[in-house]
Amino acid sequence: MLDRFRLDGKVAVVTGASAGLGVAFARGLAEAGADVAIGARRKDRLEETRRLVEETGRRCVAVATDVSRPEDCQALVDAAVAGLGGVDILINNAGVGTAVPALREAPEEFRQVVEVNLHGTFYMAQACARVMKPGSSIVNIGSVLGETTAGLPQAAYSASKAAVAGLTRDLAQQWTGRRGIRVNCLEPGFFASEMTEQYPEGYLDAQLGRRVLMNRAGDPAELVTAAIFLASAAGSYVTGAVLPVDGGILIT
Repeated sequence: MLDRFRLDGKVAVVTGASAGLGVAFARGLAEAGADVAIGARRKDRLEETRRLVEETGRRCVAVATDVSRPEDCQALVDAAVAGLGGVDILINNAGVGTAVPALREAPEEFRQVVEVNLHGTFYMAQACARVMKPGSSIVNIGSVLGETTAGLPQAAYSASKAAVAGLTRDLAQQWTGRRGIRVNCLEPGFFASEMTEQYPEGYLDAQLGRRVLMNRAGDPAELVTAAIFLASAAGSYVTGAVLPVDGGILIT
């Protein structure tokens, strides 16, 4: 049964792979056997992720990618096909967030979050689906903030992540039966990331004690293993699902 979680012979694309959870996804998929194409806006930081992937013995290509630009998404997919032989898995991880009160949030601030988190998720999924074969898997990274609030003003982020869940269901409906591509969504709770580093002092500890049944933040490995389940043959009968990995936030 454990062999069903292996990704040997597969090619994965990971966006937002220059820091935080994106690095964990890239390294974890490689440890499970996949070659990995990585993209992010900060090309210099991608080189460190490339090194971590190649340390596992897997191949890696790195491409500077702004997912809000369809041409960048296509360039990342083209590099995966040319350098690694195709695309079997997409971890749609790139995202940004703001914490601006709604009455003060400028249209451009709101628009930028939606363009990266929603439009970018769609552009990457579209570019990958064009070359994916039956049996491939797309894992969109949403957030529990698409379903609840957590005390900070995050209208753009919450709206964009709620939309990612809806997008996931529709793409699964369109592509699973016709193209054999499964599409699912992970909704992380509190995991260490560049966004959590920007939280006000004491905010995260208060949320963990009040909202998280497990009374702690998540370990990146706990999210990566959920992604591997959805990306691998272990999850071959799962599509259109929105899976919280949140320590119990959504039932508090």
